[in-house]
This record gives sequence, C-alpha cells and structure tokens, in this order.
Amino acid sequence: MTTTTKPTWLLGEGEPGTARKLPAGVEYHRVLASDKRRIGRGILAIVLLLAGIVIFPTAIGRAAALIDERMGNTPPILGGTDYTPLYHAASMISLALLMPWSMLIQRWLYGVRGASLHSVTSRFRFDVFGRALVLFGPVWLVVIALGFLAPGERVAWSHADLIGIFVTTLLLTPLQTTGEEYGVRGLVFRVVGSWTRGPRAGLIAGVLVSAVLFTAVHGSTDPYITVWYFVLWSGLAVITWRTGGLETAVVLHAVLNTVSFIAAPLLRADLGGDLQDRSAGTGSPYLLVPTLTLVAITAVVWRQTRRTGSE
Repeated sequence: MTTTTKPTWLLGEGEPGTARKLPAGVEYHRVLASDKRRIGRGILAIVLLLAGIVIFPTAIGRAAALIDERMGNTPPILGGTDYTPLYHAASMISLALLMPWSMLIQRWLYGVRGASLHSVTSRFRFDVFGRALVLFGPVWLVVIALGFLAPGERVAWSHADLIGIFVTTLLLTPLQTTGEEYGVRGLVFRVVGSWTRGPRAGLIAGVLVSAVLFTAVHGSTDPYITVWYFVLWSGLAVITWRTGGLETAVVLHAVLNTVSFIAAPLLRADLGGDLQDRSAGTGSPYLLVPTLTLVAITAVVWRQTRRTGSE
C-alpha cells in the first residue's frame, strides 16, 4: 500500500529561517494550479479580498474621521470635502493591509505560504526591485508628473496640510500600492491562472480578469481613463509573469501613485474632488502618453526576461 503526500513546497514546510523556493519551472501564475480547478475556492478567495478592499478603508477611515471631526474637519468618508492628512494616511494604511490579508487568504484556502506571493523564489528580490527603479523610475516619474501641468481648478491648501500630505505620501503610499499589487497582481492573478488546464490559457485568463476587476473597482466612466487603467493593470500582470514576481509592478505602481499624490497638493489640485473624479469627460488625451509608455516598458521587460519568468 502506498500513500501520497503533497510536496513540502505546497504546504509551506521547510527549514526554519531559509528562503523556500518553488520547484523549477513553475510560473508565477500557476503556483496555485493543481489537478482540480477549485473554482469555488478561488471565487471565495476573490470575495474575501474584495471584502478587505471595502472593510479596511471603511473601518480605519471612520475611526480616523472621529479625530478629524473633533478638529473641525469633515472628510470624504463622512460626505465632506476635507481631504486631510489623517484621512490620507488612513486610506493608505487600509490598502497596505491587503498585503498580509492576501497572504493569509492564500495560506488558509490553498495551504501555500504567503511568502510565495513575493516571487517564485518566495522572497522579495531587492535586486530586481532596484534595477526596475533605476531603469524605469526616472522616465515613469516624468511622464506622470507632466500630466499635472495641464490647466485645472485650484483650491487653497494650508501649509500644515501640504506638509502632512507630503510626509504621509512619502511614507505610506508605497505601502498602499504594494498592498494592491499583492492583492490583484498577486492573489487574483494566481487564483484565476489556476483555473485552466494549461499555463497559456491561465495566463490569458489571469491577465484579463485581474485587469477588468481592478478597472471596475476604480469605477471610471471616462473612455480615456478606462483605457489607461485597463492597459496599466494588464501590463503590470504581464510584467509580473515575465519577471516571476511582483517587484517591478510594485515599483511602477508606487512611482505612479506617489508622484500623483505629491504633485496634486503642490499644484493646488483638489485631492478630494478632481483627482478622485473618474466620470465621463474628466480624462484627457494626455493619458495616451502614460498608456503607451507602459506598453513600451512592458515590451522592454518582455525582451529582457526569460521566456516563462519562472526562475
């Protein structure tokens, strides 16, 4: 009589203090794949992630709003327009929590250690992160910053709020974007990528579903913004597959949001209004510039990486 056991890499077992690696040849989006498609389990994972996207900002935002109210402010979560540093910090922290939440969901539902969400080596590869920051960071920063030079409505900002937004953005926005990457380009990409029999079909499904889902969550009805979001999220998913990890996607997303949140108040833009408004007519043709830039970055990553991005 013989018995079969799951491989230790799937269960998350191994030597304490060592970086556990997945078997050679396993692509990032196929880590959760098995003989069974487990679609019901995957839907539950996505629902739990979306619950975190709603519950974390609501709970933390309302707690922060109690303090804001005592200071005479009415933040957007209470129906006001006072985009305060405290409200900003609460928003950033809420979405940063998606990183440990995604790891917990993966571990609980699939038995795979949360650390594997970093990359196929089960660790955050700072060398990959550093190269992406140096290679793509400067041009990406310029492209995003130029988009704020167009004329627009200006609002008054106090010096205290300007400093507060600047500091909280530098400290917390990279964590916020990292949380979103681990949730969408990490967990959702892997969950959907595991539903198909083959890796190619899983890749296509994972890219499209994660891009459509994240575009829908942002709730835009403007065609320029919708196309920009869809191409951005699709490109980040393809980059994650090619590099075998989230590091490059984290760099691009972090630079995008950090520059946006710093430039807006410095240029006296309305963070609580104009920057969050994604209704029809709010987008501009300039969005085609970062869209095409992202396509170019994705092409560069594709050319410079191995065929599967699994090592």
